[in-house]
Amino acid sequence: MLQEQCKFGPRPPSTEAHKKTQEFLLAEMRKYCGNVRAQALTHRWSKTGSVVEMANLIGEQNWQDAKVRVLLLAHWDTRPTADQDPDPTKRGKPILGANDGASGVAVLLGVMKALKDSLPKDVGVQYLLTDGEDLGPGLEEMFLGARHYAKNLPSPKPDYGILLDMIGDKDLVVPVEPFSYEAAPTLVRDLYGMAAKLGMASTFPWRSGSYIEDDHRPLIAAGLPTIDLIDFTYEPWHTSEDTVDKCSAESLGKVGKLLTAWLSQSPAWRIKPSL
Repeated sequence: MLQEQCKFGPRPPSTEAHKKTQEFLLAEMRKYCGNVRAQALTHRWSKTGSVVEMANLIGEQNWQDAKVRVLLLAHWDTRPTADQDPDPTKRGKPILGANDGASGVAVLLGVMKALKDSLPKDVGVQYLLTDGEDLGPGLEEMFLGARHYAKNLPSPKPDYGILLDMIGDKDLVVPVEPFSYEAAPTLVRDLYGMAAKLGMASTFPWRSGSYIEDDHRPLIAAGLPTIDLIDFTYEPWHTSEDTVDKCSAESLGKVGKLLTAWLSQSPAWRIKPSL
């Protein structure tokens, strides 16, 4: 699914590739989820002065009748400019976003497919593909979809969330992101403990990484404890080199295996009282 998204090319908001990708993702989500919908939002972009049209994409499994509800999210848009490219002539061009955009979405599509008929009935999952995460150029114009969702939380709302971002690189290492641990320490310990049991302690090491500004921050601020699974040590970040060949199916598979196993065993019951 990572390659399929990248076939559309760069996918910044308000482009034809963005529209086609939205149609593709909604069609895929309808195969495995109920109540699939687009949550529209707009933003007047400082760079052009024009209004940018965006949409969060949402689907659910076991949502209404569950006793514990988990939000799984990843952003599906891509950066409009390769502002970190070492080649100055490329910095004004959009990036393909194979890792920074397509990787988290690809894993979530795989998870929703795997859990379609096997998710425990006491656990509900809402899948949120956020838009406008990478619009920029500055932080004040990023995480736009997550901010919109945080201001319009669904009813019933999630008990907590897990964000995937940049989890497709070949040498995947996902340390504990500090904002995540501060927001939901028991959830972090439980998930990383599951990774160790699955033999993936080297991929999900029990050590602190860097503080990361990402889609989880608006959700935490809105009272929704959310953790970020991210490998930020990715040299092609925000460059023209963030391409499919830099990513690994094995890395995507590890993250998908962790989430699928964790959700299938209803771990939410152990952590809901004290996130």
